[in-house]
Amino acid sequence: MERVFDLEERTFRFAKETRDFVQQLPKHTINHEYSKQLIRSSSSIGANYIEANESLGKKDFLMRLKICRKEAKETVYWLKLVLLGPEVTVASAHSLVLNEAIELTRIFTAICRKNA
Repeated sequence: MERVFDLEERTFRFAKETRDFVQQLPKHTINHEYSKQLIRSSSSIGANYIEANESLGKKDFLMRLKICRKEAKETVYWLKLVLLGPEVTVASAHSLVLNEAIELTRIFTAICRKNA
């Protein structure tokens, strides 16, 4: 995954990469449920970041960034659960997506601290 420093673009690419990863997963009930949660949380990061950039003030901006961080952490959680499946054979794609989710969590944590 190429590093992008425009956070709106980066979070958009992350949601797309996560979607592409989910499409490669074996189709069964557990993956279906985890995948739905994973798609929601991963795409919510970018959506909330866009809202943060359109915020009504510093408090609103910080609140939206905290939601971005929360969604990134939740994405890490769902990715780890998906990885536990014995039939998951797309491990390299998974590790790229997982690493990016962890990196986004760190980025949003740093921004929140800076703006607190």
